[in-house]
Amino acid sequence: MIVRVPASSANLGPGFDALGMALGLSLECCFEKAADFSISVSGRDSTAIPCDETNLIWQTILGIAANAGVDKVQPITLRIHNEIPLGQGLGSSAAALTAAVVIASELLGLNWSRAQVLNEAARLEGHPDNAAACVHGGIVASAIDSAGHAIAVRLPVPAGLSIAIVVPNFVLPTTQARLVLPECYSREDVVFNLQRATLLVAALATGSLEALSWALDDRLHQPFRCALVAGLAEILALRTPGLLGCTLSGAGPSVLVFYKSGHDGVCERVREIFSANGRESETVFSSIAKHGFTLERA
Repeated sequence: MIVRVPASSANLGPGFDALGMALGLSLECCFEKAADFSISVSGRDSTAIPCDETNLIWQTILGIAANAGVDKVQPITLRIHNEIPLGQGLGSSAAALTAAVVIASELLGLNWSRAQVLNEAARLEGHPDNAAACVHGGIVASAIDSAGHAIAVRLPVPAGLSIAIVVPNFVLPTTQARLVLPECYSREDVVFNLQRATLLVAALATGSLEALSWALDDRLHQPFRCALVAGLAEILALRTPGLLGCTLSGAGPSVLVFYKSGHDGVCERVREIFSANGRESETVFSSIAKHGFTLERA
């Protein structure tokens, strides 16, 4: 069986831990029950992905089995092909956790629905934004209710909107990026973000690209992470024809670039800013993935 899970970008500026977007890069896992346990890895950053029992996907499967009261999990052969840069704010951990939940559901006969997969993946991640994009695809608004269940609604992708990711040549662990955030925010800053987040959702829902360019500002996480990503403040303030705006992708350091279709050159401006700050980078021109995870049964 083969499960494929898209990469994702979370927050989208003001939608901290609430908005996510599925990207046209994927994690592919081919698995089958076997007499002996084995993992092989290919693709991007493959040397950083463990091929033993410490592998995140396998450890997650074992954890789900334990929670389900299963003492012993039959060994599997797992072949992983990865396209998602690791440690770059592109949802590599959420993709791995989602893949693990889907695989565990199959191996253990849990027969989880897509909603149940999202609940478990969001629980494991600790927030629903990346997980919702992995499960549903597209652009997704999500939340956790009082009972701990994840709720997600897909938003339409406006015509004429293109996105790309500029990936600098260093990693930024999410734990480190979370540590710089304050414990409390002013009412002014919270209201500022509420206004932008609701405007962003409305702009996406109605296809208003011009409103979108006003809706990407944020005061809850990006200003504090500028100290960790040299050039980020200048990138967020960048204005040039065809560019709708830039946001930190998840916890960073990658930058998500929103622009009008046909203006691919705006991404070079972002790379120039990284270069001026001593960082090389690459541009990944990605579609917005229309679908969440897929599972092919032999």
